[in-house]
Amino acid sequence: MIKKTDINTLKVTGDFSNDRINEFKKNYNDLKRTSAKPVIDLSEVQHAGTLALAFLEYISRNKKVEIRAAESLRSEIEEFAKASGYENAETKLSFTDRTVATVSDFFNELGDFVILSADIFYYSIRSIFNSSGRRKGSVFEQMFLMGNNAVPIVFLLSFLIGLVLSLQSAAQLKQFGANIYLVDLIVIGMILEMGPILTSVIVAGRTGSAIAAEISTMKITEELDALRVMALNPLKYVVAPKMLSLTVCLPILTILANFVGIFGGFIVGVLYLDLSLDIFVNRTFDVMTLYYWWQSMLKSVLFSWLIVLIGAHFGFKVKGGSEAVGKAATSSVVASIFAIIMTDAVLSLIFYFEW
Repeated sequence: MIKKTDINTLKVTGDFSNDRINEFKKNYNDLKRTSAKPVIDLSEVQHAGTLALAFLEYISRNKKVEIRAAESLRSEIEEFAKASGYENAETKLSFTDRTVATVSDFFNELGDFVILSADIFYYSIRSIFNSSGRRKGSVFEQMFLMGNNAVPIVFLLSFLIGLVLSLQSAAQLKQFGANIYLVDLIVIGMILEMGPILTSVIVAGRTGSAIAAEISTMKITEELDALRVMALNPLKYVVAPKMLSLTVCLPILTILANFVGIFGGFIVGVLYLDLSLDIFVNRTFDVMTLYYWWQSMLKSVLFSWLIVLIGAHFGFKVKGGSEAVGKAATSSVVASIFAIIMTDAVLSLIFYFEW
C-alpha cells in the first residue's frame, strides 16, 4: 500500500516491486507540490525491485527529501548508487581521504590474500597425504589441462623468442668477432629470465584467468555453498588440485621453453654466425650449470604458486553477476603478470649479488 499519512509523509508498505513505481511516482509528485520537506517512509519495506531501487536512489540525491528505511533496504540503495557510479559533489572525498581509503583497502585486501594463501597451502599439502575431500584423478586431470594443452603455445613462442633474441644479439656480436659468446647470451638469458618469465606469462593468461573464472562462476551460481553443505571444503576440492598440478607442470614447461629457446639460438648461430654444431653444443654444456637451472626451477615454482593464489583470490572475492566473472578473470591475469615480474626482479637482485 502507498498512501500519505500526513501532509509531509508518504508511506510504503509491503515489497516495493517494480509494478508499483507508477503509483509511487504519482503520489510522490503530489507530495512534493504540497510539502517543502517530503518524507518517504520505507520502514516496513524489506525488499525493492531493481527499477524501484533506481528510482529511490535518484530521489535520495535530493537533499530536501528524507528517506526512512530499514538497514537492509538502505544498504541495497547504497550498493545501487555505488554500482551506478554516481558521486554526490557535496560528499566527494578529498585527495587525502581518497589516498588513505585506497591504502587501507590495499592492506585489507593484502591481508585477505595472505590468509587465503595460508589456507590453500595448508589444504594442498594436506591433500598430498590425505586425498579425502578431493575428487579422484582431479590432479592428473588438471595436469592435462594446464600442462599438456599449453605445450604447443609454449613451444612456438619460446622458439620464436630464442630465434629473435639470438638474431638481434648476433648482429652486434658479429661486429666484434665475438660470435662464440652468442651461446653464453642465449643459454643464460633463456634459463635465467626468458624461459621462466615467458612460460609463466603464457600460463597466467590461459590458466590463471581460467582459475579465476571457474571459481567466480561457482561462487555466483552458489556451487561453493553447495560443496560446503555436502561437507566438502572448496579449497581442498577445487583449489588444491590446481595448486599441486601447476607446481609440477610449470617447471616442466619451463624446461621445455629453455631448450626450445636455445634451439632457436642454435639455428641463428649455425646459419648466421657459422658456428659448428660441436662448438655450439660444447659451449652450451660449459655454460649451462646447475646453479642456473636451480634458479630457473625456483622461479617457475614460485610463479606457479602466484598464478594459482591470485586466480583463487579474485575468484573467491567476486560479487555480482556474469559481468563480474569477466572482471575477475581480467584482474587475475593483470595481477599475476605484475606479481611475476616483481618477484623475478627481486630474485634477480638477490642472486646477482654474492652474499
